[in-house]
Parts: sequence; C-alpha cells; structure tokens
Amino acid sequence: MYVKCRGIVWKIISIFVYCICNIVYIIMATVKKKSTRKKPTKGKRFVKVVKNAKTGRTRKVSYGQAGKAKKGGDRIRPGTKKGDAYCARSAKIKKCKNPPCANALSRKKWKCKGKKSMK
Repeated sequence: MYVKCRGIVWKIISIFVYCICNIVYIIMATVKKKSTRKKPTKGKRFVKVVKNAKTGRTRKVSYGQAGKAKKGGDRIRPGTKKGDAYCARSAKIKKCKNPPCANALSRKKWKCKGKKSMK
C-alpha cells in the first residue's frame, strides 16, 4: 500500500513540475516577443529595420555618429556650412546594391539635395 501511494504521489509531483515549466517557457517566449526595438551597433546613433520584399527577411541598418556636438547640441544641423560640407562629401559615395543604405539614410537626416543641405 505504501509503495503504490508513493508512486502516485511522485507522478502527481512530476506532472505539476512539468506544467510549471511549460508555463514559465510560455511566459518567457511572450516577454521576448514584446521587445522589438533594435539597438544600433557600437558607435552609431540611429537604426532602421528594413524588410526585404522578396524573401521577407529583416535586417537592421545602423547609421549616424553617436554622441553630442561640442556644446552639447545636436550633431546634425541641416542648412549650415557643416551640412553643406557633409552633403558634398557624401554625394560622391557610390550607391548601394540593396537600399536603403546608411549613406542614403544619413543624407535624408541632413536634408541633402544634391551637394547642398537645406533648412
């Protein structure tokens, strides 16, 4: 009698532990799915998630210099001499094969039209 009761108790305990493990696994899976925000690679400021229309795969494009300017202001200042210099320099960079590339995204932030930065 004692042996049978002990076997049943162990079965109940193992089923209970199995259920708890499954519940924890499901909770962890849902928690992982919620964090969809991507972080840029080291030394970069922005990130854009791009989906390939043919394959359906996503990739992240990191761009922009991290950090602040000298007096704590923003590095990206469209419509200034610095912006014109950046646009002229980045206009010479070769276009990428699978857009949008980092150069195109940066030029958009600087509001480049040709070799000029617009306000």
